[in-house]
Amino acid sequence: MTHEELWQRVLEQIEKETTRASFATWFQNTSLDRVDGGYAVVSVPNAFTKDWLEKKYHRSIIKTLRDHEQSIRGVSFSISSSKPPSQRQQKKAHESQSLNEEQLDFKEFAVDRETNLNPKYTFDSFVVGSFNELANAAARSITENPGKLYNPFFIYGGVGLGKTHLLQSIGNELRKRHAGYKVLYTTSERFMNELITIIQNHEPLHTFKDKYRNVDLLIVDDIQFIAGKAKTEEEFFHTFNALYENGKQIILSSDRPPQAIQNLEDRLCSRFQMGMVADIGQPEYEARLAILKNKLTEKQYALPDNILEYIASLIQRNVRELEGALNILIAKAKVKSGVLSLEEVKQTLEQLSLRSQRIVTTSQIIKCVGEFYGVDEKDLMDRSRKREVVKPRQIAMYLLREDFHGSYPFIGQKLGGRDHTTALHAYEKLSRELKKDAKLVEELRMIRERLYKNA
Repeated sequence: MTHEELWQRVLEQIEKETTRASFATWFQNTSLDRVDGGYAVVSVPNAFTKDWLEKKYHRSIIKTLRDHEQSIRGVSFSISSSKPPSQRQQKKAHESQSLNEEQLDFKEFAVDRETNLNPKYTFDSFVVGSFNELANAAARSITENPGKLYNPFFIYGGVGLGKTHLLQSIGNELRKRHAGYKVLYTTSERFMNELITIIQNHEPLHTFKDKYRNVDLLIVDDIQFIAGKAKTEEEFFHTFNALYENGKQIILSSDRPPQAIQNLEDRLCSRFQMGMVADIGQPEYEARLAILKNKLTEKQYALPDNILEYIASLIQRNVRELEGALNILIAKAKVKSGVLSLEEVKQTLEQLSLRSQRIVTTSQIIKCVGEFYGVDEKDLMDRSRKREVVKPRQIAMYLLREDFHGSYPFIGQKLGGRDHTTALHAYEKLSRELKKDAKLVEELRMIRERLYKNA
């Protein structure tokens, strides 16, 4: 089987498992470049597609490749805009052109290559509510006096709540106000990967340092992922100090507050808290409704108020899910060439909701808790009474009872063959602490978010 034939089979399988819009957006103009030593290299057209496939489809692509070629053990992505698409991809591109250009608004591709900023992220398009009021006010203040007022600025909150939008709004606003203002937006994963590549290739480190230290504003998304990576933490520590000492603005985001990032060096944790720490919560009903109306304005499309009210009441978790539902309904309405009724909307979104429900297993719960706290699964099973192990073990027991509905004897057996009274004690202890410990509540929320996203 040739590489093209293998990739076409992969695309055919993935196409069945994703929506038409997602497939057309993320898999168009991709190809299997080579398979070397059990590792497949997939060619993609741009950095934005590379990042999205790595974050959202990495596991699906590996699984699908292995379904057709057992020797493949891993996959990586390479940017190559010069490679012509296959005939099938050309056909798909032609068929989906109207969907991409007319049905949906894909402005997210217009990323500035110099700054990595997306121009669609502005303060004007950012909906403010009680859930993000403090973070928004601080962000706007920074644009008046960068490097002085809140430095660093640290935003934390769950997935899809608008952290990236707010981060990039600051960068875009400062670029608009000050000609020649140097802004660089990156993710901690990209920062780490660039550092690893330079070290592995024995390249001079000064090029890396110059890139990240010769800017007026450095924005790093998902900073929690550098925790426990000693070399990356060390390099970021020195980068942070160099920028801070020169009065340059630093903006960071995470899914949790600095003190809750496991395995983060104390010296970094203390620096992250030197300026302003603000959280973004889940949007209330009125904010969700405003977000939907704002998105419709961007897409130059209209839906009746009763439909918008239904979407806002049904989808409560985050902004990304709201926009995803809106995109599906707009696409369906345009395919139908007419306005959807409320009943059609209900049927579509209820089917989507059922499809997105996640069922977790005991092993997934134990693994997720262990990864969150940086503890090996085997340590959760053994008889260790170390504090760093006891707390995660009790949280695993609590989740096995609360989310998996396991019996106490079952839970005790799953976590090292313990007596059922141990599981009962853990559950009751956590239930009491959750009523008075806000930090613990936040940790449970983040664990559940990871658990059900990856299930």
